[in-house]
Amino acid sequence: MEPVIHVIGGGLAGSEAAFYLAEKGWSVRLSEMRPLVSNEVHQTDYLAELVCSNSFRSDDPNHPVGLLKREMERFKSLVMACARASAVPAGGALAVDRHDFSGRVTEQVRRHPRIELVREEVTKLPNPPAVIATGPLCSDSLAAILQDKLGDESLYFYDAIAPVIDYDSLDHSVVFTQSRYDKGGEDYLNIPLNKEEYDHFHDSLLGAELVESKSHEKMKFFEGCLPIEVMATRGKDTLRFGPMKPVGLQDPRTGETPYAVIQLRQDNYAKSLWNMVGFQTQMKWGEQKRIFRMLPGMEKAKFSRLGMIHRNTYLNSPHHLEPTFRIKGDSALFLAGQISGVEGYLESAASGLMAGIHLDRELKGLPPLPLPPETALGSLAHYVSHPGHQDFQPVNVNFGLFPALEKKMPKRQRRVAYVERAERVLDSYLTGI
Repeated sequence: MEPVIHVIGGGLAGSEAAFYLAEKGWSVRLSEMRPLVSNEVHQTDYLAELVCSNSFRSDDPNHPVGLLKREMERFKSLVMACARASAVPAGGALAVDRHDFSGRVTEQVRRHPRIELVREEVTKLPNPPAVIATGPLCSDSLAAILQDKLGDESLYFYDAIAPVIDYDSLDHSVVFTQSRYDKGGEDYLNIPLNKEEYDHFHDSLLGAELVESKSHEKMKFFEGCLPIEVMATRGKDTLRFGPMKPVGLQDPRTGETPYAVIQLRQDNYAKSLWNMVGFQTQMKWGEQKRIFRMLPGMEKAKFSRLGMIHRNTYLNSPHHLEPTFRIKGDSALFLAGQISGVEGYLESAASGLMAGIHLDRELKGLPPLPLPPETALGSLAHYVSHPGHQDFQPVNVNFGLFPALEKKMPKRQRRVAYVERAERVLDSYLTGI
């Protein structure tokens, strides 16, 4: 009798794994606890809901994130197909109408004849074959059971979300449209600050009232997604060289480059909602309204969603995962998503895709065939399964994860060389499966 594959978690990783396996002919039971059990960050019962931002980051084919997108598309990724179909203008990035994106994923999964979508909280480990893709907000009961099984403590970091603002509440005599160096036309809204305004904003962040950890544990943050208040403590100009960098922009009122800039990115098709790019925050909600309304053009800003922080749980994956995302010592039991130690929307979906690829092979009686580390997919798989880490931390895909090139060359040429090598190696991999 053909087995039914149990996928736990309807986020990006779980949806990707379930869809891939169903497309390969397997029967899948996909368990998602929302809306029966809610959490502090999700707002809908859609699958693959995007909570932190609406961006899948760079779409440059010579960028590691752009390369990862294209590799996923070669495996007919559900997430990438839905992201392309729901894209909104974002310069060189791939951003989506997040409601439409999640709606598309939900509809594709719901109507698939080989997927049974069940709204339930899973409180015990599933019998194989299964993929555990519960994400960083894994329910306490299942996280405890998984921790007991693996025999060591789960790790954590805190993640922050940026606010989303109503377009009509902005002062458009101050806010101007432009992409940096005009790449992408007028895809972004820009709030210009002079030195006095920037200094006042910086000082306000240093004195802002912040949300504290409920468990009184150390508030550890992922370096790639730091709250603006943390960045502000690292120096007066840290924000100005980070999310508030003004390079490539010109204020039409002065004809000059502003001292600092806050960019807003379109969040929906209607252009009625815009999110603050790179403005993850742990400020209390009242403080966010007070401080952000000090900014030029935002004096009457209305927030459709305020920023917040939440705890992300992940496992010490190099101790427990094979490069196929299978849990060591377990037949046909796989782990995927941010709980596996990858970080980011795309990386989470990619881990779910790889779990699906390798579980499909195992059920067909084929030997394990990890993705080569020279590829974007394989570099992530190698990172989360390689036992050489002294302090394992979540990671975004980057060329530093790839094996070094044989020859030294300038940065731009090096990026092209990484991509060309990855494409050749993946071509060979696909020929052999």
